[in-house]
Amino acid sequence: MQTVRDVMTTNVEYCTPLDNVYEVAVKMKDLDVGAIPICEDDKLIGMITDRDLVVRGYAEKHSGSYQVTGVMSKDLISVPPDTTLQEASRLMSEKQIRRLPVVEEGQLVGIVSLGDLATNQMSDESAGHALSEISEDSQRKH
Repeated sequence: MQTVRDVMTTNVEYCTPLDNVYEVAVKMKDLDVGAIPICEDDKLIGMITDRDLVVRGYAEKHSGSYQVTGVMSKDLISVPPDTTLQEASRLMSEKQIRRLPVVEEGQLVGIVSLGDLATNQMSDESAGHALSEISEDSQRKH
């Protein structure tokens, strides 16, 4: 059975608590990603999505120099690398998340996204179900 280790993105770029929201936004733009992990002393302490920047940052009238710790999500759902693809997909669907940090002994070792799951034949159906569940929930909020 395949695990998230088999499909996750490794060598993930991250920011630190010393960075500001402008630096996070620039990194997202340069890397063409929608989420940046926040790490301190090699430990994952938070995550900032493009939505976080808008809702908790700019919509709250915080400037680009605002600290990332005021915008990041702190109560993260993460998985170890040996988590099965089916379990990761179920968790993403249940918790309504599109990206799942992969953590080993507190350290960020990768990120698995719905896209990673969808490109894997073994998990196509699970990824499709998870995306459907997440998309339905976000449509209800609009």
